[in-house]
Amino acid sequence: MDARVTMNSSHLWEHVGYVPRRLFALFLLLAPAVPLHGQELTTPDTSEQRARISTLADAVVSAVAVNALSDTAVSSKSLSFKAVSFEEASPYAPADVDSALQPAGPAPTPRHTGIHALLKDLWSDVKHLPSKENAIWAGVGGGAALAVHPADDNVTETMVNSDFAKSFFKPGAYIGQSYTLFAVSGVIYATGRIKDNPKVSHVGMDLIQALLISEGITQLLKYTTQRERPDASNNHSFPSGHAADTFAFATALERHLGWKGAVPAYAIATYVAMSRLPANRHWLSDVVFGSTVGIIAGRTVTRHGRPFPVTASLVPHGVAIMYVRRAE
Repeated sequence: MDARVTMNSSHLWEHVGYVPRRLFALFLLLAPAVPLHGQELTTPDTSEQRARISTLADAVVSAVAVNALSDTAVSSKSLSFKAVSFEEASPYAPADVDSALQPAGPAPTPRHTGIHALLKDLWSDVKHLPSKENAIWAGVGGGAALAVHPADDNVTETMVNSDFAKSFFKPGAYIGQSYTLFAVSGVIYATGRIKDNPKVSHVGMDLIQALLISEGITQLLKYTTQRERPDASNNHSFPSGHAADTFAFATALERHLGWKGAVPAYAIATYVAMSRLPANRHWLSDVVFGSTVGIIAGRTVTRHGRPFPVTASLVPHGVAIMYVRRAE
């Protein structure tokens, strides 16, 4: 199928000087893809490509027209633009320029969020655990855990001997329990299913999957490393399960609520992780790597959708951690 974009722009070059430099540069960049005077543009018959061309064309045409009319006394008859977009041919094409310039939304809601879909997605998540980005995060977390390891004894002694720390962080032991987090996730999931709200049940489904992945990795490492706890109660200290689960919960939640939801979620996760120190249940390095396990689990489950605000990438002689805040 041929996709056609037509513009009546007899006075375009007469007023193009009033367009801001960025819009003008963008227009020049798009000029080969947006023919003038009724020329035809043929593209492959895919809704994604049609929507992309329509979005860029409409954005440039509308911006140029609005800017030129606002800066000059030219009448609407002497300067006219007409864009025949793909809105009718493709339901994915945006209706206006503002929506066209918005960033991608949260992870797409799946058609089915039932138990079968949950288990199927969980298996897919397990298969996607081995990835370059997860390896980078594991390296970052492992490096951080090694860096703080020499301070384990001193930090534990300070926190255990602090009455304020014991009192302040005491609720963290209950907030970060796996049964607490699974219960909250289950309620969210059940609410979405009962009210037939796929978006809500999708949040609950991602939270449950993130916790399952986190628990799986954590228990595997606990029984593999056999590190003794500070209180000598057993050899399942590394990594911290409380830290892993709460950071998995927070990471999955951020994908659906954005950075505004991520701030309190990660604040609570940090509080829970630190609560394991005055409780004398974990070393500082256990907590650091446990938090990394949670981040890996949450990112693996919610790998679809908008880009992550925090990314890790390899650079010469090290690793770069970058944060990008995107407009909502």
